[in-house]
Amino acid sequence: MAAEVNNRTLGDYFTLQRGTTYKSSLLGSPGPVLLGLATIKRNGGFRSDSLKTYGGDSQGKLLVRAGELYLSLKDVTQSADLLGAVARLPPEHAPGRLTQDTVKLAPKSADAPLDYLYWLLRTPHYRAYCRSHATGTTNLGLAREDFLAFPAPAPTAQQHKIVETLNALDDRIELNRRRNQTLEAMVSALFKDWFVDFGPVRAKIEGLESYLPTDLWYLFPDRVDDEGNPEGWRTGTLSDVASHPRRSVQPNKIKADTPYIALEHMPRQCIALSDWGDANDLESNKFEFRKGEVLFGKLRPYFHKVGVAAIDGVCSTDILVIDAKDARWFGFVLGHLSSKKFVEYTNAGSTGTRMPRTSWSEMARYEFALPPAPVAEAFNKIVGPWIEQIIASIHESRTLVQLRDTLLPKLITGELRIADAERFIEERAA
Repeated sequence: MAAEVNNRTLGDYFTLQRGTTYKSSLLGSPGPVLLGLATIKRNGGFRSDSLKTYGGDSQGKLLVRAGELYLSLKDVTQSADLLGAVARLPPEHAPGRLTQDTVKLAPKSADAPLDYLYWLLRTPHYRAYCRSHATGTTNLGLAREDFLAFPAPAPTAQQHKIVETLNALDDRIELNRRRNQTLEAMVSALFKDWFVDFGPVRAKIEGLESYLPTDLWYLFPDRVDDEGNPEGWRTGTLSDVASHPRRSVQPNKIKADTPYIALEHMPRQCIALSDWGDANDLESNKFEFRKGEVLFGKLRPYFHKVGVAAIDGVCSTDILVIDAKDARWFGFVLGHLSSKKFVEYTNAGSTGTRMPRTSWSEMARYEFALPPAPVAEAFNKIVGPWIEQIIASIHESRTLVQLRDTLLPKLITGELRIADAERFIEERAA
């Protein structure tokens, strides 16, 4: 019996359900999210920054419910980061629908240890197994039979405790992500109220009571001019308050451990840039950026890749580095750069059909109502600490990710006892 338990494979726990294609005319319609390759992080985990929905009908067997596992048995890059990469669907996005690129792990029994198996499929040992069994050259694939043959012995009591620790780390990382999402929404909402809707001005015109502290309320006028701008504000352009520092650097001048951000590291519609690589093996010139500057993906601007740098580093030349000319205007500049209206503007003015690009010269001409400096400074004093909290959470989460990834192989192989792991976490997360 013990031998049977120890000789189990993934095929003893799961059958595989492949996804399907969907009518393009119904993409974007209200409905469940589509769980394609873009919803799986490199080397595993759920990715939520580019979700698409589908409004048509689909078979129940193609639905993925909260906590269920799905993965990719293919990859289109030589790095093979997505080959065999697994994700579990969070409750807020359930149910989801499989696509032609993903498969669901359908448990054969209700007591299948899904949490344990999820983390088993995140281990370096499993990742190496996928790479060693890959077929193809440009388009890599992992045969269903090879995937199901991966060893998956039944978890011990010790391993159940290990899984609890790994889940706890993931929960803390997810909490940071949600907190940053809330802070970003607060920045966006306040920017829209002050500088797009002119909320305080409209409220004064309508004779409404103040909803801001007195020292802020008096900064706003009680009428608008003939152009519809608050009285005393003027029409300005992005070049009035922001600049594009072009700090080009040759690859042989960049240290290998320098943080490097490419377009693939930048999430869509999210200013929290939490992902980056290193500059090892770069072969072409890059742009230097500094912590707190704004990075704007100029290639295919409709992807809406805009964020605040959490570190000093270098970036792809497909990314524009933008900074406020005066620190007091940073929040105002960020608010415009990260707005849907500005992204639509850059997309409309981009050049090229297959791979449209925007440029700083085009961005610099963007017009808006320019407030007096004290208004921008007051806004920056409010949102500045929120941005700092976002950056701090990014660094904390990266520490937790490194901790998780360091502990994962050691715990699964039994090299560390759970008590040692808990102490290890406490010491490094303090």
